[in-house]
Amino acid sequence: MTTLLIADDQRMVREALAALLGMEADLEVVAQCARGDEVVPAVRESRPDVALLDVDMPGPDGLEVAATLNEEFPQVKIIIVTTYGRPGWVKRAMDAEVDGFMVKDAPVEHLAEGIRRVMSGLRVIDPELVVESSMHGASPLTERETDVLRAAADGASVDEVAATLFLSAGTVRNRLSAAIGKTNARNRADAARIARDNGWL
Repeated sequence: MTTLLIADDQRMVREALAALLGMEADLEVVAQCARGDEVVPAVRESRPDVALLDVDMPGPDGLEVAATLNEEFPQVKIIIVTTYGRPGWVKRAMDAEVDGFMVKDAPVEHLAEGIRRVMSGLRVIDPELVVESSMHGASPLTERETDVLRAAADGASVDEVAATLFLSAGTVRNRLSAAIGKTNARNRADAARIARDNGWL
């Protein structure tokens, strides 16, 4: 029996996935989470074989959680299950060494088979996502520009971002300006939106 943890902030989606996967004779859902920061404690308590993680969750996102799980619980297999695959997400998922990346609109039988393949030691990535990711390429932002844009994305002022990241206000302005230019954005809010849409944040 393969035990599963499902993490998704949409309750209906999470419970539907749990019910459908629970109908498979060899799969059992042992934990559910609605937030990224609930996953590690739930894994510690329930010890699932596979963690199914949505990307876009409150708290740390699914890709951040995946990186943490790989460090703390390397025996747990990780599959990202998301509504859509933004190009940058596939690369981030690969960097986080996830075992699978699948979209939610696939039939549940496809997901169940993906879980079985991952448990057999294979990596399962939706082929359309790989093609789309290769077409869009990697993020044009440096790691430092990404950090500043992420910190500013929710409307924080330059001074607030500078205090958060222990940088000078001038450095923050320079990095925001670079990020705006590289994303061909109108302003930093637009740059953050473009970066999010491409999975670069």
